[in-house]
Amino acid sequence: MDPNRIVLNSLRKLLTDFLSILPQLAIGVAFLLMTWLLAIGVDRALNNLFRRTRLRKSLGELFRQLAYILVWVAGLLTSAVIIFPTVTPAKALTALGLGSIAVGFAFKDIFENFIAGMLILLREPFQLGDFIECQTLEGFVEEITIRDTHIRQVDGQRVVIPNATLFMNAVTVRTDLDIRRTTIICGVAYGEDVDRSREVIRAAVEPLPTVSKRKAVEIFASGFGDSSIDFEVTWWTGSHPLEIRRSRDEVVAAVKRSLNDADIEIPFPYRTLTFKEPLGVATVPHRALSSQTEDDDGETPGRHPDADRPS
Repeated sequence: MDPNRIVLNSLRKLLTDFLSILPQLAIGVAFLLMTWLLAIGVDRALNNLFRRTRLRKSLGELFRQLAYILVWVAGLLTSAVIIFPTVTPAKALTALGLGSIAVGFAFKDIFENFIAGMLILLREPFQLGDFIECQTLEGFVEEITIRDTHIRQVDGQRVVIPNATLFMNAVTVRTDLDIRRTTIICGVAYGEDVDRSREVIRAAVEPLPTVSKRKAVEIFASGFGDSSIDFEVTWWTGSHPLEIRRSRDEVVAAVKRSLNDADIEIPFPYRTLTFKEPLGVATVPHRALSSQTEDDDGETPGRHPDADRPS
């Protein structure tokens, strides 16, 4: 048989098959367009609904994305059945299941972050605006998405953390409460009265505006330092990092000023040197002391060089 005729017959058959399924293909494409419009409509309707019900923004975003994905999956399956009549819904679901397993192995990390993001949005262990710490990273939560969480560090840098990292590691939420405890160590000399020193420090800390009045200031003598009696000064202030730094600065300045006004010594480290062998004290002759004042020419200032010369 002529090879050209074989190719021509194959092309004619392909064209005939294409024309035979063209109506179904047109209906399938039209259904996909309807699916796109339906997905947009569902997303907007849910957005308006969640806005009226005042649902958490992050949780509303999760539900909207899940509804968007479900609409598209249903639309794609229906279009496949319309275009290919031999494909039944059961076969399509089977193929979708097998394909999802293969895709799951290929994109394991992506799906891991996706599931972790869903759980974080549902459980909400932290909220937008919270100051969190995870491993070596800390900052304010700016955005929580299905895949990752964006935090703004105190130096202005933005860090994108995969949700799986936040889900599988300990996260410290520093702004869970509006106040937080902070502590400094203050030392006074061994010769000072401990009770009087404690009261002076308390009187300096309690009236400060950055010190919370909702909880008491706690001052304890914590131990014997190298050159001082150490006090642990604990108080409550705002939970944001800037509030803590500002309050710490205010407390340190007030304690230093009050101890100075009360003539209570804040010592610096003393060092005592001990020698195993006794040290002798050497006396320096008067002649040797006088020789130290001689100038570079060997002359004593204010004395004539011939003064000791015999006449």
